[in-house]
Amino acid sequence: MDPKAAAIFRERGIEVDEITGQTPDELATIIGDYDGLAIRSSTKVTAKLLASAERLKVVGRAGIGVDNVDIPAATAHGVVVMNTPFGNSITTAEHAIALMFALARQLPEADASTQAGKWEKNRFMGVELTAKTLGLIGAGNIGSIVASRALGLRMKVIAFDPFLTPERALELGVEKVELDELLRRADFITLHTPLTDQTRGILSRDALAKTRRGVRIINCARGGLIDEGALKEALDNGHVAGAALDVFETEPATASPLFGTPGFISTPHLGASTSEAQVNVAIQVAEQMSDFLLLGGVTNAINMPSLSAEEAPRLKPYMALAEKLGRLVGQVLGEEVRSVAVEVEGAAAELNQKPITGAVLAGLMGTYSQTVNMVNAPFLAKERGLDVREIRHDREGDYHTLLSVTVGTGSGERRVAGTLFGNRASRLVEIFGIRVEADLTGDMLYIVNDDSPGFIGKLGSTLGDAGINIATFNLGRHEAGGEAVALVAVDDPVPAEVVRKLCALPGVREVVPLSF
Repeated sequence: MDPKAAAIFRERGIEVDEITGQTPDELATIIGDYDGLAIRSSTKVTAKLLASAERLKVVGRAGIGVDNVDIPAATAHGVVVMNTPFGNSITTAEHAIALMFALARQLPEADASTQAGKWEKNRFMGVELTAKTLGLIGAGNIGSIVASRALGLRMKVIAFDPFLTPERALELGVEKVELDELLRRADFITLHTPLTDQTRGILSRDALAKTRRGVRIINCARGGLIDEGALKEALDNGHVAGAALDVFETEPATASPLFGTPGFISTPHLGASTSEAQVNVAIQVAEQMSDFLLLGGVTNAINMPSLSAEEAPRLKPYMALAEKLGRLVGQVLGEEVRSVAVEVEGAAAELNQKPITGAVLAGLMGTYSQTVNMVNAPFLAKERGLDVREIRHDREGDYHTLLSVTVGTGSGERRVAGTLFGNRASRLVEIFGIRVEADLTGDMLYIVNDDSPGFIGKLGSTLGDAGINIATFNLGRHEAGGEAVALVAVDDPVPAEVVRKLCALPGVREVVPLSF
């Protein structure tokens, strides 16, 4: 940790100890004396450590990644976890650009050859970046900086990002495309997306096969986005001309099938490793933790929203409902999201709507990024040009309190709505124009089908044959014989094979596994 962090704590009147080199067991023996813990990536905040941290109120991660913190355990212990998601954006973007240059001109190989006493000028025939097409997978904070730098190099930039609106793409000077088109057109591909269930293996064997021959690939985001075995095969057979990875699926990466492969460049997770970035994240984490410990302010929290002590008890059930509605929309809709309207009426209209909107966005965008929370979700939405509206009605309709979320996509608007029973229990009451009453909890299935006799029996039999127990079953429909919706709560996650069998049932239009 840069010394400026400790200096800020002391300036604010907070006692601070600077400790390094302790084993997990040694840290566990002393952690009970501290109200806050500021860490970098090497310190593991485990459930075992948290069990010994009787006074601990906040963990501050100087950097963006919180893979080394057990977030559920911290939440269970009432410990706020903060990070500094934007302190090293420029540094990481510049590293991606540096690796792009290194690939284009084969700099590591040329350096090793020359220092070995050779003069292999004809061996290292590079390519220019000018007029080449750069494909961005992820156009958020870091991706947008890379785009700016690439445009300065006179590259053509195309981008795939589910949350990038046409207006934001125009502002960035990039062309928004679907993933398959990006793979087909790009001369260089850089990844700038978090690792989630949706993005894991986004450059799979099949995806790599769709790329143009001679493509060069850079990953400074997260390990696991690329199938490393498939990438090696593509490098060996010449389909991929070069690849540069700063991150690996297993780290520290002391062994990899890619090591020693011609055309491959690796660095040991250096994306954030500049003196400027280290200073920035240290200052930010110290300021955030000081504000929390002294004033109760919450900034960039992973596991709690920005709330005052007075608002929290009343807003908590509404934010839980809002997050579930956002998560429902994010999991069901595979289309691009261009706008979000959060509408409250009845008792909900009397509340501070900002945390509710933040919870909706956190649920919606959390299906694509594990780093999204109620604090940074509005910022990320704005960064991607997402049109977010808040609508308040003093009227009271069919329900004492109602919260609805309307999402605009390329094919129109889709609306979900929910209420609170007993001012506590979340309940879905409408989904895409169909009235339905359902709890949103645990593992569920969203099924759209033709309303016809015998369907429920076939559905139950298919799940029963797979050993999956139905917990609750909720139905709704537009009209008799028309489109119907089923929300089925199950005791266990539904495997992909079972989902395929459900999709094959007569009259089934769509099956989406849900998790809340």
